[in-house]
Amino acid sequence: MNQTLKLKPIQHIFILFLSLTNLVLHAQEVNHIKAELNTETHTLNIQQELVYTNKSLDTLNEIWLYDWNNAYVDKTTPLAKRFAEEFNKSIHLARPEQRGHTEIISLTDPNFGFLKWERLKVQDIIRVQLNFPIYPGKSYRLKLSYKVKLPSAEFTGYGYNNFNDYRLRYWYIVPGIYDEKWMAYSNKNLNDLNQLVKEVSLELTVPKTYTLISDLDQLKAQENGDKKTLYLKGQNRGEIQLDITKSNNFETVRTNDIELITNLQSRDTLEVNKLLSAERVFDFLENRLGSYPHNKIMVSEEEYGRSPNYGINQLPSFLRPFPDSFQYDLKLLKIATQAYLDNTLFLDDRKEHWVKEGIQIYLMMAYINTYYKDMKLLGKLSKIWGIRNYHLAQMDFNDQYPLLYMLTARNNTDQPLNISRDSLIKFNERIANRYKSGVGLAYLNSYLGDHYIDRKIKEYYNAYAQKSSSAQNFEDFLKADTPKDIDWYFDTFIETKDKIDFKITKLHKTKDSVFVNIKNKRGTEAPITLFGMDKNDSILFKQWYQGIDDTKKVSVPKKDLKRLVLNYDRIIPEINERDNWKSVNGFLSTDRKLKFQFFKDFEDPYYNQILYVPVFSFNIYDGVTTGLRFYNKTFLAKPFLYDLKPSYAFGEGALVGSGTFRYRDYVEHGNMHQIDYYLYGSSFHYADGLRYSTITPSITFHFRNDDLRSNERELLNVRFVNVLRDKSPTIDSDPDYSVLNARYAYGNNGIIDYRSWFVDLEVASEFSKLSFNWELRKLFPNNRQLNLRVFAGKFIYNQTNSDFFSFALDRPTDYMFDYDYLGRSEDSGIFSQQLIISEGGFKSKLSTPYANDWIVTTNASINIWKWIEVYGDLGMIKNKYQDAHFVYDSGIRLNLVTDYFELYLPVYSNNGWEIAQPQYDEKIRFIVTLSPKTLIGLFTRKWF
Repeated sequence: MNQTLKLKPIQHIFILFLSLTNLVLHAQEVNHIKAELNTETHTLNIQQELVYTNKSLDTLNEIWLYDWNNAYVDKTTPLAKRFAEEFNKSIHLARPEQRGHTEIISLTDPNFGFLKWERLKVQDIIRVQLNFPIYPGKSYRLKLSYKVKLPSAEFTGYGYNNFNDYRLRYWYIVPGIYDEKWMAYSNKNLNDLNQLVKEVSLELTVPKTYTLISDLDQLKAQENGDKKTLYLKGQNRGEIQLDITKSNNFETVRTNDIELITNLQSRDTLEVNKLLSAERVFDFLENRLGSYPHNKIMVSEEEYGRSPNYGINQLPSFLRPFPDSFQYDLKLLKIATQAYLDNTLFLDDRKEHWVKEGIQIYLMMAYINTYYKDMKLLGKLSKIWGIRNYHLAQMDFNDQYPLLYMLTARNNTDQPLNISRDSLIKFNERIANRYKSGVGLAYLNSYLGDHYIDRKIKEYYNAYAQKSSSAQNFEDFLKADTPKDIDWYFDTFIETKDKIDFKITKLHKTKDSVFVNIKNKRGTEAPITLFGMDKNDSILFKQWYQGIDDTKKVSVPKKDLKRLVLNYDRIIPEINERDNWKSVNGFLSTDRKLKFQFFKDFEDPYYNQILYVPVFSFNIYDGVTTGLRFYNKTFLAKPFLYDLKPSYAFGEGALVGSGTFRYRDYVEHGNMHQIDYYLYGSSFHYADGLRYSTITPSITFHFRNDDLRSNERELLNVRFVNVLRDKSPTIDSDPDYSVLNARYAYGNNGIIDYRSWFVDLEVASEFSKLSFNWELRKLFPNNRQLNLRVFAGKFIYNQTNSDFFSFALDRPTDYMFDYDYLGRSEDSGIFSQQLIISEGGFKSKLSTPYANDWIVTTNASINIWKWIEVYGDLGMIKNKYQDAHFVYDSGIRLNLVTDYFELYLPVYSNNGWEIAQPQYDEKIRFIVTLSPKTLIGLFTRKWF
């Protein structure tokens, strides 16, 4: 904080005295902690002395302290809110004894006594008002006395577990980060606080039965009764991580000059192979980076669990296609590289996380290329008949890194590498951005050649190991003596999410040369490679081209040339590789071959893949329906998709099915991020012997705000539903009709606060109506959840002769065939009891189930114990030529999985005491969702 200071003469004397007392500490940061663990209360009593050095050019009148343990104190902290954003309500529902908090007993300046301090609203940051300013380059000593109540480890993995063992991280108070202003970095379960401390010492008292695991140097240990005190020290260290356990499962492996402390699990790997793996990994890291400056390094299974090698090697052990020794090697490499970098390079890991993450993934890719060059992504499965023909089986192990980055890039949910880590969606934070950063360094290394990036990473490491550095320092090293201009890498690849996409357009041959046009489809500034291939797919040449803003015409030698391919080695993370090649000979030189393939695969740029898989469905009219699904959706999204499901209905003995054609246009900038163009058709039976068919073109505009972590979404959908229906003897209306439907919807589907609403307009030849729907779900601090819904609808005009198009109180007729009814025309029996909350939303079947003029209803429920709730519905319905009618019902809701599996037990309504009436079992209503895609979304929503 830059503040202008006006001092009285007497204050200069005190400042001079303070400067003299701090002279010996100039440019030193010291953290001395004396702590005692109470295992009965899961608390640490801490006496701490720290010295903060002002390394800025500003004069500071206050210091901010990070007290990240206090992030568990209640349900309003940034940590609790982040959990809720990711659909995890464990902190919200935690019992008081599970929570963590910090009680400050005293906070003093040793020379001038107590200091004024306050907690910021976020709860885990403390602002301390200093008695005297800290001038640039000077230091300030603080003494603190406080009590830390540790949280349950079930939230983040840190704290105490059910066995009264302790994994400690961010358990003590540290100075905040100052960069022209104090940075309000709260604990958000990102593990991104790791500041350099020149000297750290720890005096820790624990019960004698416990063992301390740490990578600090232990000086001595003293026993006193049933307790022991351990004295530890370290130089140029970051955060202090401790494992305090009664059952020590760590082992020590001595390799080179490093003592590896680890409990990494491996079921079948022999101890000798573990030793060989450790030697290989640390030899590799020392060769690629430089020597490790500390005596010990700690690598735990728990830390690996937070950041595993995502992908195929996360399958259950009996399904894993890799040798156990390879899996152990990769596990050790992943977490050891992370610890190696965290304990030596000190950056602002919240803002500049991409530097170390990029180096880590780049080194992992280099390790695979060095020791497992022939390893395939599917391991030994890639050789099995029936699997080996899949493109996924033919991909190299390192191909996973650009592929997993593309999962978000293709869906327009990718984010720039240099934005703050707490702004990233979970998939980007844990996977995609890390992989993009590593792939980017590999891209740059290939572009610059001569192992340029390998050298620069090592130079950067050796220059800044055990020092504070920044992303700008890393950039300066890369640019220092580069043979080519790489401004594009930082200005585009790092700072934006602009996609790279080139294609080959025109091709012209002469006697000795081939002239080809390379088009930059998105205008993104980045270099591209052009490969020449002969008839045996051997590489004739590889050429780099830079500065292609639009189209560039280049010439290449014609001799033996059969095919030209952009980005043949796939080192460049292109958004689309399907138009990267052209045959030099042949009339259909740009056509890709057709390939039918069972089940989903990754995209093969050299084929038009038609995927197929059996499909099954059920309703009581068509019975069991089976068929084949033909589609082109691979694991990576693409703009144009088709999905055709021709099927045979055994119940009707007839052909049925559905089909969709969709084109998705992503908008890179602005709040409207996506436009979907759909054409949907279906043909099934809606009653015994009665078929319906629909043809529906539609367009949907999707909106979101700039914060991708926000669960807020808006959309505008316009569709034209055309229905062709066999005439029903029970429905007095034209069997064929068309409805123009427009809906604007807003949703914020948080797990603590859920809000949504929509306005819907329908226009048809015989009717037009307008409706409004509003919903709220609120989980209160006392763990009560309130659900509210309001629906209002009004016919603008209605010339129909039946209730088929009317507003429904408890069971919509679904004349646009939107809902997955198991028996849509049933008015009795179990299938008539299926409930879809729409329109009136009532659960009881009343004597006036429809409204052909207007309707207003309110649905409410609140839990009384866990998933058991009480519900109540109120409303008014108005039919033409009749007075408005008041309706109500109430009962018990068993909310097993909200919106997916619920039961409703009516108790009292306009019908009276329903629970006491005959055939009560026929009054019970249920919600069931059978769609796999919908159910999978329940588990993947926290990642995207």
